[in-house]
Order: sequence, then C-alpha cells, then structure tokens
Amino acid sequence: MDEKTSPRKRPAERPPAAPPAAGADVRASDADRDRVLEILREALAEGRLDAGEHAERIDAACRAGTVGELRPLVRDLPDGRETAARSGRPASGGCGDDVIAVFGGASRKGRRRAGARTNAFALFGGVEIDLTEALFERRELVVNATAVFGGIKIKVPENVTLRGSGSGILGGYDVEARESADPDAPVVVVRGAAVFGGVEAKAERGKRLRNLRR
Repeated sequence: MDEKTSPRKRPAERPPAAPPAAGADVRASDADRDRVLEILREALAEGRLDAGEHAERIDAACRAGTVGELRPLVRDLPDGRETAARSGRPASGGCGDDVIAVFGGASRKGRRRAGARTNAFALFGGVEIDLTEALFERRELVVNATAVFGGIKIKVPENVTLRGSGSGILGGYDVEARESADPDAPVVVVRGAAVFGGVEAKAERGKRLRNLRR
C-alpha cells in the first residue's frame, strides 16, 4: 500500500485537563482554619507529626488564604481530606494572635485588645497569657494551646466563664473550668495538648472585669 492510499494516523488526543478541586479557590474562613488546627493538634498528640512539622503546618494554616491552601496541610492525616475540603463563611479575622516560644519565653499581658482567638505554642520554652486586664472584643475567645517539652500558663478574670478541652501525653493539662454568674460575661475556651509539658488555665483571684458588657 503506497503513501497516497495508506490511512493517515490521527494525532493522539490529549486527555482533558483535570478541573480544579471544588471549592479550592474559596476564601478560607475562621471555621476552616480551626478544623485544620484541630487535626494538626491531634496528629501531634498521636505522634503522627513531630514538633517541628507541627509548628510549620500551624504557621502555614494561619497564613492560608484559600481552602485549597489548607488541604495539603492535612491530606496525609486521618480525615484530613474531608475536613479541609469543607468551606464555611467568609474569613473575618484570620488565625488571630500567635504567641510562640521556642527555647525561650513569650507572653501577652497588660491592657490590650483580645480578639477571637490566640494560638500559643511552647517548644522547650514557656508562654504566659494574662487576660486579667484585656479588653474582650468578642463574646468568645478561643485559646489554642500546644506545649511540647514546655509550659503554657493562662490567667483569666474571675468573673468570666472558663471552659476547656484537651489532653496531656506524659504531661499535664489542667483547665479549672468555671461558669460566670453573668450570662453576658465573656467566655474563654482553651483547647490543646501537652506532650512532655504542661498547660494550665485558671481564674486569677481578685482580678475582675469592671464592665462585662463592653
């Protein structure tokens, strides 16, 4: 069969480009970041991540602007894909205030504005968060506290509500929960883990917010 009569071969068709993952470009909300931070906290406590990896991913989660940037941070962790894929309301306020101590100390104290969340991380160091003179901008303040071979101490006024959840792995995790008699009082929620370290949260006697309805 000569060249004139031989059938011409069609060029191979390229497979269609994979569409972007649904919701990847959606702006990350505070709820999206909180879900990822919770997965990372559990991964550290279970030994799936070491302290260095945990710190890097926490920082990346707080800097993430979209849901697509959050997904890779938990993709290799249990339930990470489904959790990071969820999208919530638009972001408003980011990951909050970061207090990090690595082979040293860090603190937040005095009369200052306290936002919706504070992220505390202590690695061979100590963190102190004193909220007794803080100006609460939100009804609820969440403190994400992770201590690895270090310690985190949190003080709150005695007339606010203090709640907590977390775990100590060969360490101590102690939140002295209390409910304020005033239903309008701010609520401080402490979440986290202590691995060969300690997390302590309690009300400071004699320290009270003057105006609970600020």
